[in-house]
Order: sequence, then C-alpha cells, then structure tokens
Amino acid sequence: MLQKIISGGQTGADRAGLDFAIQRGIPHGGWCPRRRLAEDGDIPASYQLSETPNSDYAQRTEWNVRDSDGTVIFSIAASLAGGSEYTAPMAHRHQKPCLHLSRERDGDTAGGKLLGFLSQWGIQVLNVAGPRGSEEPEVAEFVKEMLECLGGASGSSFDH
Repeated sequence: MLQKIISGGQTGADRAGLDFAIQRGIPHGGWCPRRRLAEDGDIPASYQLSETPNSDYAQRTEWNVRDSDGTVIFSIAASLAGGSEYTAPMAHRHQKPCLHLSRERDGDTAGGKLLGFLSQWGIQVLNVAGPRGSEEPEVAEFVKEMLECLGGASGSSFDH
C-alpha cells in the first residue's frame, strides 16, 4: 500500500505529485537541491523537502530514487530528455524498479500500468519524477490524473 510520495520539488511532474499527496493527506517528502532551487525560484516551504548538500539537480534525482521503493517517470512525450532521462539509469544503478508512463504512448492504459507497477513491486514510498513545467506544461495534469486512478481503485492503494 502506498504510504508516501516523494519528489524533488521542481515545477511540473514533481510538484504535481507533492500537491496530490498534500491534498489527499498522504505523507510527502523527498530531496531538493541546496537553497531549494527550482526553475521558478525557491521551492515553497509548504513542501516538506530536505536539501541536498549541493545545488546539483542530479544529486537530488539520485537521492530520491535511492530513498524510494520505486520511481514513476510521467511525461506527455513518448521519449524522455534532460533530467527525466537521467532518472531511469539511477533506478538501475540503485536496483530500484522504474516505470515510464507517457500520455502519448500509453494513453488509456497508463492508469492500469501504474496500478500494476505499484502492486507488482509492493511500492510504499513512490518517487514521482518527470519533466519540469516549462518543458511539458500539461504534465502536471497527467500526473494528477494518473494518481487519481490509485484512489479510485477497489481497496484503495492509499494507506495513511
């Protein structure tokens, strides 16, 4: 059962995951870069994130992968770029399960794939990753839509 959602606090997919957790009363957290850096300035204090020792986005990405039971990378596009593309190799390095869900590629099957992933791997702490808001403006809505699938499943996936 999903008990916590973590992310790095960047705009887009990361914040959508955290916002979903906050709205649902699910514990949240994760690592963000030193000085709480994001593309829109400082990450708001309302997000309960810990700062990494430096301001490198890559360190934040790796630590969130490392400290979760599994990672879902959400995107609109079928292929990943930038920091999102870096996430999957980090999951492999830390031997953590990772799923990439693309609205373009997975469409109506994405929700079922997410449920299956969480069930197959027994994910309790989920790392939510994906493009920043400036790269894919629609990604936040896709993340929220997919996470809503979890709450609507019979025998809700939330245990808090």
